[in-house]
Amino acid sequence: MSRIVECVPNFSEGRRREVVDQILSAIAAVPGVTLLDSEMDPDHNRSVVTFAGEPEPVMEAAFRAVQCASTLIDLNHHSGQHPRMGATDVVPFVPVENVTLDDCAEMARVVAKRIGEELSIPTFLYEAAASTSARTSLADVRRGEFEGLREAIGTDPARKPDFGPQKIHATAGATAVGARRFLVAFNANLNTADVRIAKAVAASIREQSGGLKNVRALGFSIEGGRRAQISMNLVNVEATPIHRVLALVRAEAARHGAAISGCEVVGLVPEAAMLDAAEHAMQLEGFKRDQVLELRLKQPPLTEAVPISTFFDQVAGPTATPGGGTVAAFVGSLAACLATMVANLTIGKKKYAVAEGAMTDLKREAAELRRDLLALGRRDSEAFDQVLKARKLPQATPGEQAEREAAMRAADLTASRVPVETARACAKVAALAAVAARKGNTNAVTDAGVAGLLAEAAGQGAILNVEINLKSLADGADKQAVAADLESVRTALQAAAAQCREAVSAAMNA
Repeated sequence: MSRIVECVPNFSEGRRREVVDQILSAIAAVPGVTLLDSEMDPDHNRSVVTFAGEPEPVMEAAFRAVQCASTLIDLNHHSGQHPRMGATDVVPFVPVENVTLDDCAEMARVVAKRIGEELSIPTFLYEAAASTSARTSLADVRRGEFEGLREAIGTDPARKPDFGPQKIHATAGATAVGARRFLVAFNANLNTADVRIAKAVAASIREQSGGLKNVRALGFSIEGGRRAQISMNLVNVEATPIHRVLALVRAEAARHGAAISGCEVVGLVPEAAMLDAAEHAMQLEGFKRDQVLELRLKQPPLTEAVPISTFFDQVAGPTATPGGGTVAAFVGSLAACLATMVANLTIGKKKYAVAEGAMTDLKREAAELRRDLLALGRRDSEAFDQVLKARKLPQATPGEQAEREAAMRAADLTASRVPVETARACAKVAALAAVAARKGNTNAVTDAGVAGLLAEAAGQGAILNVEINLKSLADGADKQAVAADLESVRTALQAAAAQCREAVSAAMNA
């Protein structure tokens, strides 16, 4: 199972392309690392690089990048709008796949120690890797910047680095190494050159000053003083989405007689964050993310054309669908395939000529059930999505409440009926498996047995979904009808599964 970590180091160079290219080459030269993006900003005189891979190569690439930058960047000759304390200013590690934030914090400690000892650059741990609560915030770690730290390190105990010498590196300064979750670097440019407005807006929106939670913001002058900019780090765009931040920036700028002239995303941004902003801007109602063509292509509905690995990834993903009901239908379809296999191993064999007709019928019925069960798998996911959609309907007025309740009743009823049909189809597959075990090729009798066991497990799984969904149904004729169907199907499934086990046992002991 792959373990993916992202690293997003910031370098204090945004004007000399040849310097940034050498840093990029140092990163790309590490096997197993994928260079994803690089952004140069001449106003901030800063570059942001993004790369990813397994933990070990990412740590090596991060170290080599810091090493390269330390030989090419001299902070004594550096100036820019963005605060900085090092040639490599910050090195954050971000968990992506099968890696925890704690794992990234340990990676930060290892790399920071190596930078301090091998490059003689003092390093400070921040965010999730911070050694003390006073160093959680990057702004606190970087306070005073290169010039201030040059005086403080070695004299102020509070500014003692976590690793490396007790004095600042003469040219490369100091580096902050940490672990954090994904953030979005987002800038809003104003139609004014007055940087005081940008600073006032930044102060009003950032969390530290009582603004929006998860927002860090500063005001800068850019383009040689022709425009002002609010530069932001949005550290949790799920809790505080881009469109909410943008709305507050727009309102606060208007209070000062300014407007947003354009926005920038620095580096990479999660797809979900952009879709959130698009949904809000377009005022979409009832929109589902998989209506986006590219997303649907990545996660297509369950059919025989979908690669098994794609389906596995969908099931393992952090979404409610496809869930247990779809998996039950999929397993039932697999059971039908096994029953078909036994039929194919029997048809045409002289020894089993008497069973030719039964196996031919079995093959046809199993093929139909295989298709039906895959379709039921799709319907199960769709039914649950409708339940979620109904629960999100507005209920501010009596009319909205009535509409929501009606939609919830209809969705809950469908979500109960679909798994009943899945369980019924699985009972039929189990019955076919029993026939295959009694009349089919005895060399494949255990395959028939597995088909019966899978069909029983899939049917019982579907029944679990019916039972939990029945609890959401209001008392009435619909609930009674579903409950009656459930008991009928449960009896049929248990009987067919028992017949299959008996047939398998008899054949194996003959």
